[in-house]
Amino acid sequence: MTFPSRLLFFMGLALMGALMPLAGLLAEEEEREPGLVLVSTIKGAIGPATSKQIEDAIAKAEERNAEALVLRIDTPGGLVTSTRDIVSAILASDVPIAGYVWPSGGHAASAGTFIIYSTGIAAMAPGTNIGAATPVMMGGGGMPGTPKQPPARPGETEAERSTPSNEEALSKKATNDAAALIKSLAETHGRNAEWAEEAVREGASLSAREALEQGVVEIVASDIDSLLAQMDGREVVTASGKKTLQTAGAEVEHVEPGFMVELLALISNPNVAFLLMMIGVYGIIFELSNPGTFGPGILGAICLLLGLYALNQLPLDYTGIALIVLGLTLMAVEAFTPTFGVAGFGGLVAFIFGAAMLVDSDNPDFQISWWTIMGTAVASAAVLILLLGYTLRAMRRPVATGAEEMTGAEARVLEWSHGEGYVHIHGERWHARGPAELAPHSTVRIEKLDGLTLVVR
Repeated sequence: MTFPSRLLFFMGLALMGALMPLAGLLAEEEEREPGLVLVSTIKGAIGPATSKQIEDAIAKAEERNAEALVLRIDTPGGLVTSTRDIVSAILASDVPIAGYVWPSGGHAASAGTFIIYSTGIAAMAPGTNIGAATPVMMGGGGMPGTPKQPPARPGETEAERSTPSNEEALSKKATNDAAALIKSLAETHGRNAEWAEEAVREGASLSAREALEQGVVEIVASDIDSLLAQMDGREVVTASGKKTLQTAGAEVEHVEPGFMVELLALISNPNVAFLLMMIGVYGIIFELSNPGTFGPGILGAICLLLGLYALNQLPLDYTGIALIVLGLTLMAVEAFTPTFGVAGFGGLVAFIFGAAMLVDSDNPDFQISWWTIMGTAVASAAVLILLLGYTLRAMRRPVATGAEEMTGAEARVLEWSHGEGYVHIHGERWHARGPAELAPHSTVRIEKLDGLTLVVR
């Protein structure tokens, strides 16, 4: 190798050595380039539609390899079953999830507290609050101002009075279960487990600043940009292990609920689901009573299936279901085999009680309103009254066919000889027998029908 060649070789090596650190810096900078952050907004009561929305958002975040998923939450609470489904979906996510109580004035009460505690990053906007996560049993508490414990019965001992009722035992069981769950979530993400238990057992609540000071949340941020800046560099726990977030300046994309989520949100309203089921039942009854119309039957089948699907997503009381089925069966019996209102109005009473008991939830957003119950009851009563009136009118109407209709009717003699001949009635020629002295064109009255022969006088 000549001298110029050696010189060029060593200069190349020196240049490569100088560029290596720069290449490393460029590679590191490329690795640290911020990725995509998805945002899904949860507003209103937590139910089956919310569960579906969050599961879809998590699936989309995993599919697009997002840096994080932010759940913006403003909820008064919701169904226990849906809350547990959401918590399970969040804990099983490979993408880091941040729970963000938003906007100012919003809250994460009851079920919302569990969701925030299950996320890898817990954040709140100024002016929000969190807590009040005590499970409430249906029918508990009584009317305001009434004593919590009934007066002692004659001969009742103090030990007997202190024995918890079945309702109290169920309430205690639900509270203990909820407390164990939220403590487990707090331990998973290193948050304040003592306050979490207080939120469940005593209904404690905190403002955003208090929650930050007590270790309930990690971040207080006024908007998404501030939240992502404060999340950057934090280590979170996911289903696939710990991950360090790189969210500063990340691209933000909002995930809107899909058509199925919107449809489920509509029909999972218990009032809508109940009305769909009623429309379906009456459509099928009308189709069975008027075969061949098809329209009411098809519409009724669609509405009934949608209503049953929606109700299946809600916590149902099986006694309520049984009473509704009994009520509808009795009303159908009234429609097809009239019992002069006995079966119909008995079915109406069973239907009202069943509808009132149908959804087993303490949350008003998932209970059937009395306006809906009474509206459907009044409509059913109107149908029954119309059926009863039709039945009574049909009974008073004279017989228009058969032997009974012929008896007593007048006929004109066409031919007659030796006590028998032919008469004309209702545009028809009939064989008849009767008195021998009858003459053609005379008028006779039919006494009875003997086979295909009329007996006249």
